[in-house]
Amino acid sequence: MTETVITLRLTIDDPVPGVRYGLQQDDAVFEPVTATDAPLSFDVPVRLTDDGRFLGPFVRREGPKRRFVYIRIGQSAGQHGTDLNRRAKIDIHDIPPALLDQARQGRTLEIRLPGRGKDGTPACATVRSLTGWTAH
Repeated sequence: MTETVITLRLTIDDPVPGVRYGLQQDDAVFEPVTATDAPLSFDVPVRLTDDGRFLGPFVRREGPKRRFVYIRIGQSAGQHGTDLNRRAKIDIHDIPPALLDQARQGRTLEIRLPGRGKDGTPACATVRSLTGWTAH
């Protein structure tokens, strides 16, 4: 079976300044950063099989089809002295096949995410983009 490493870029448009964010790799936080007023991006390398499966240490799974990436926030990203302890779940199993074909050709797939919930604190649980995935 053939695998291609593709890059998924997760961009948080309005992160909460002063809060730490980091990808979840296996069961640990990976290269956490503290947000400023600027958008915050994470480039996530994943292996994509020729039959469309996502693999790698950043890919989480739920059931037979759902695949996603976690962004850890606050305490779960290693920030001490905060009450925030969250994760944002970003679905990847529903990326359109035409975009996956572009990723196989070396293009980066990006999704832009809201960084805040209705209460102004970091968005968590399943976070959805209003614009969807795009190729760059």
